[in-house]
Amino acid sequence: MKKVIRTDAAPAPVGPYNQAIVAQGLVFVAGQISLDPQTGEIVGAGDVAAQTERAMTSLKAILEAAGSSLNDVVKTMVCLKDMNDFAAMNAVYAKYFDEATAPARVCVEVARLPKDVLVEIDCVATLKD
Repeated sequence: MKKVIRTDAAPAPVGPYNQAIVAQGLVFVAGQISLDPQTGEIVGAGDVAAQTERAMTSLKAILEAAGSSLNDVVKTMVCLKDMNDFAAMNAVYAKYFDEATAPARVCVEVARLPKDVLVEIDCVATLKD
């Protein structure tokens, strides 16, 4: 059994997928890019820190809509257009996750991201008890 999660506090999907799916006590959040939820426009064009901030804000909103939180995240995947942006992305990412309890993470450089953004982040979290 699975439950579809949708919230207006994060951008609507730009394809045949959902913002998140809850199944087996876990929340699987789709990759989030730096889209403004109201306008659908890119936030922080050319600025990986601003784009990371917007992606993290969207992840947080979707998790909360699912009954979870950033504290419940167990795994993230970060896709960067350019690995030279790692330090700037990581500085913003670190504001959302305490190093002592941060989730497992994969970070990769990719050839291209939707709408030519600089970063996309997804996650898996547990549901709150």
